[in-house]
Amino acid sequence: MINKFKHRENNPILVIHSTDNSFGFGYRNNNNLQSDELFIKKFDNDLCNNLINDLNKFISKENLQKVNRISVSIGPANFNASRLIVVLARTISQQINCPLNSFSSFEIMAKRIASKNNLLKNKQSFWIYKKLKRNGFIAGKYEIFHNEKTSPDLFIRETVLPKVVKKFESEELILEANHNDKEDLKELLDLSNKNLLNTNVNSWQKVLPLYPISPIN
Repeated sequence: MINKFKHRENNPILVIHSTDNSFGFGYRNNNNLQSDELFIKKFDNDLCNNLINDLNKFISKENLQKVNRISVSIGPANFNASRLIVVLARTISQQINCPLNSFSSFEIMAKRIASKNNLLKNKQSFWIYKKLKRNGFIAGKYEIFHNEKTSPDLFIRETVLPKVVKKFESEELILEANHNDKEDLKELLDLSNKNLLNTNVNSWQKVLPLYPISPIN
């Protein structure tokens, strides 16, 4: 049996994001930035108990049923947080019959980091990294992309998914990862909207947490 995606009016989008010590939800209606609603919360060891309760407080059952697309960050971030929010996003996507797509945490922050370091004008490729407690780094590579035929906007393309890297070549540009809950939730909403037509209703089956390392590192 094939599930068919039933298009919902106004294209409401729900996004779920987590970092090393926080999680958040974002909601946008009909690609209207003024309609953005955000929820951000720090967590300790209580995420498992609070995640669903906080989601129910953030969005009503009625509005959840209207969601046209869900996007989730898959890490690298807190091991348990990534696992829990991906399970939650997959479950909702399956239950309300809507597409789910995913982005790495580094891809979500890449445009903000590139802008802060004045890389958007010269379209320079770069790595985003997080130092490991042991030797090495988790790092992903990003390229500034501009397709004048389709859009005047600049896009950041993830060319290497975050993975363990022992060292970088001397000529490569490397920038340290840093989370900004509010800005990253807004960027996740933007990324979700740009990918609105690129995912089918069964896409939740392919969305998995990103675990470049074991949870103890």
